[in-house]
Amino acid sequence: MSIKSKDVLEEPNDDVVLEKILSRFRPLGPYYRRFMPFLIIATMSNAFYCMNYVFAAVSVDYRCKYECERNHSLVGSALNLSLKAGKCYKYSLIDENGDCSVDNFNVSNVEACKEWAYDEPESFVAEFQLGCQEWKRTLVGTVHSFGYMLGLLLLGPISDKVGRKKLLVFTGIVGGILGFSRSIISYYWAYIALELLEALLGDSYSPNYMLGVEMVAKQNRVFFGPLMIGSMSVAGILLSLVAWLLPNWRLFLRVIYSPALIFILYAFFLDESVRWLLIKGKKEEAKKILRKAAEISNLYLDEETLDSIESEKSTDCTSFIKLLKMTIMSRKLLLRFLACLCMWITSTFNKYALLINSVSLEGNKYVNYALIAFADLPASITLIFILIKFKRKGSLMFSFFLTGLFCVIQSLVPKGYSTLSLSLFFMGKLASAQSYATVYLYTSELFPTYTRNTMHAVCSSVGRIGSILAPQTPLLRQFWPGLPSVIIGSLSVITGMIVMMMPDTAEDVLPDTIKEAEALGMKTVKDKKAAVKLLK
Repeated sequence: MSIKSKDVLEEPNDDVVLEKILSRFRPLGPYYRRFMPFLIIATMSNAFYCMNYVFAAVSVDYRCKYECERNHSLVGSALNLSLKAGKCYKYSLIDENGDCSVDNFNVSNVEACKEWAYDEPESFVAEFQLGCQEWKRTLVGTVHSFGYMLGLLLLGPISDKVGRKKLLVFTGIVGGILGFSRSIISYYWAYIALELLEALLGDSYSPNYMLGVEMVAKQNRVFFGPLMIGSMSVAGILLSLVAWLLPNWRLFLRVIYSPALIFILYAFFLDESVRWLLIKGKKEEAKKILRKAAEISNLYLDEETLDSIESEKSTDCTSFIKLLKMTIMSRKLLLRFLACLCMWITSTFNKYALLINSVSLEGNKYVNYALIAFADLPASITLIFILIKFKRKGSLMFSFFLTGLFCVIQSLVPKGYSTLSLSLFFMGKLASAQSYATVYLYTSELFPTYTRNTMHAVCSSVGRIGSILAPQTPLLRQFWPGLPSVIIGSLSVITGMIVMMMPDTAEDVLPDTIKEAEALGMKTVKDKKAAVKLLK
């Protein structure tokens, strides 16, 4: 096996041998019961990191503050009159040293506000004085997504170079430190800078997910994806609970970022990806992990089987640009890459837009967010059966089309039918969660091993355009409350149609070379062999 573009994996190959070994470990067996909790905790931690701005920088009500309020209270009919001028403008006072009575308002003269009174004085908006600067509040989420996008481009190649485990430890700890630091900042732009840095250097989900995918056999990958999305659902519910119990945004951030120190333990107790070790020529380390896994699982692995696994020579001298060119020079992989970008942009936009707008629906914002986050849990359970029944392609099309249907219908529900509106929103989020989880799994199966994390990171990074735009969607509600849902629905339907042109990968082992990747989706082993020979 080689990473050179002209090479084709011969039969039998090391990946088939490795697949046979990994398939002997049961998904709920002793080894995975020790291994998977590390990945679940990392996933939940990342969910805290990614979505805390929904509550930390939550929208709060405010009004203009009048000069007369220094010595008098603004209440009753005078308060009602002042609200008619809006949040950003106020009536001028006839006598600024007078009282706050109706008679002291000059309703024929309106001027811009300079100071505001906030319903929640300890909120993020109040402390940073963001009255009538809604763009600064929503900028927090946009900056986080932008940093996340840049971080994926940076961390993806690093993961392929130094390994999944090392990067997971680094991002988990650094993300926690930077996030905790935001809780003591008193300058808005310094907060924004730390938000950007945390997203840039603290994304643990990509190496965490790739580690999990590469450590399970192909038939067990349908369980791994839903496990991750289910973990994010539980994290979302916990996040809303912590925000409800700790409405002070500074305490809220300190509580959710403090557990990041647990990632130190990962350096000692978490195993590296066996596939990554083999592709880097570290066969002895890979064999050691497999022996340990077999011992924990009470399985016998003979040395002859372990020795039959072939190993790459080190590819550290091959540059990221060269590896990327080798992949996209293939017309099939290039078109596949462009389709993946569309899937990622839509799925990330849907995920974040639905979560962010859930707190703007009628009802309690904490309950609404928890319910919408909970949608990921039944989505993860049903996704297992959907992936088995409809494979990858059918599942992805089905979930995108359903997201579009529910969101478009939800946009047409009139105000006052909060239960119906929330139910449709819930169903839209459930279908969206299924498409997001499938896109994550599907992309990891489409590209060769030596650029898998890199291509996955590039797709995910460019896809963050969707999550960059999502925090701005609440601003659209001033034109029509249903506009965000219509946009989500339309994008979902278009993307579902694009998926129709993609291959299915459910029956294939993870490809190691470009030729194997190009042959994905062939219906029979005979077809695959013929395709590989043709591509030589």
